[in-house]
Amino acid sequence: MEYNLTDEQKDIVSRTRKIAIENIKPVRQKYDREEIFPWDIVKILGEAGLFGVYIPEEYGGRGLGVFELVLVTEELSKVDGGIALCLAATALGAYPILLGANDEQKKRFLSPLATGEKLAAFALTEHEAGSDATALRTTADKDGDDYILNGTKCLITNGGEADIYTVMVVTDKNKGPRGVSAFVVEKGTPGFEFGKKENKLGIRASATRELVFENCRVPKANLLSREGMGLILGLRTFDATRPGVAAQALGIAAGALDEAVAYATKRIQFGKTVASLQAIQYMLADMATEVEAARALLYATARTVDCTRSRTTKESAMAKLYASDVAMRVTTKAIQVFGGRGYMHDYPVEKMMRDAKITQIYEGTNQIQRNEIALALIKESTA
Repeated sequence: MEYNLTDEQKDIVSRTRKIAIENIKPVRQKYDREEIFPWDIVKILGEAGLFGVYIPEEYGGRGLGVFELVLVTEELSKVDGGIALCLAATALGAYPILLGANDEQKKRFLSPLATGEKLAAFALTEHEAGSDATALRTTADKDGDDYILNGTKCLITNGGEADIYTVMVVTDKNKGPRGVSAFVVEKGTPGFEFGKKENKLGIRASATRELVFENCRVPKANLLSREGMGLILGLRTFDATRPGVAAQALGIAAGALDEAVAYATKRIQFGKTVASLQAIQYMLADMATEVEAARALLYATARTVDCTRSRTTKESAMAKLYASDVAMRVTTKAIQVFGGRGYMHDYPVEKMMRDAKITQIYEGTNQIQRNEIALALIKESTA
């Protein structure tokens, strides 16, 4: 379908696709198997200017938006959804800074992110606080011009590899959700260490670790916006970054579809290609239709995020929900098209199915997305 991309957007897609095919595809199986963090790819993406597509020009980026971030993430994820996360998860960590930082903070933290010189991570989840973001236990107690952080974050994408962490902590236990604040904590800060590295089903080229804060002293200058704005910044961040998860899911699904079509047109059974069998044709037709529907919803959502100052919680939740469910259905069907070979590590579609599953879980499970959508519908009906 025609989505009326500008020449600049077409160039971004072309450049990203070239990197994905030439630099990522040859190593994706090895990086998945050995859990290699893709620092070599980070350098290439940085040199191509892709880390900064959504960051304003005054901070070293290209001054574009969520739509261009979606385009980059989709193209990378067509080849490897795990390696794509080095960039997508950095955007997740960067958005609270974009939304809540002052000019000095933006210059200090966004500039190295725009070039890929440094990576970022977003730290909200704790062992007792996942879908329930109000159950945070990590605290920040004021001490003069500093804050002292104590607690543990878990399941943090880019954990241990990133240099810049946006961390949600409780600054006032008596205020509930209004007592949560957001800080930038830099790698190497005394009292900030890394715990367990997770051994995951999929996205294995991406690092997922615990963050441990033990009397970690962070200057007040690293507080984003003001005390009590943490959850607000977090929720506004998700409005902008859930389309990125949808883009990852869409890319994985589109990549699996491409692999399935290529295999079906070459695999011979009963004296002809399996692509000539109606049963296979129906599967491919359903896969292609769902992929295109997910893309249409996602692109419309990303453009809406970029052109409105209003909250896009419902739209972003819809894009993330639908694209991630499509990714699981399409990758599962892709394995079926491959038959027994699809179940083997030698072929890419089993990895794509493993990578797809997390898109239904992180940045809010799909059950949480349904909650968000339903609440928005109810609110709209009573407005």
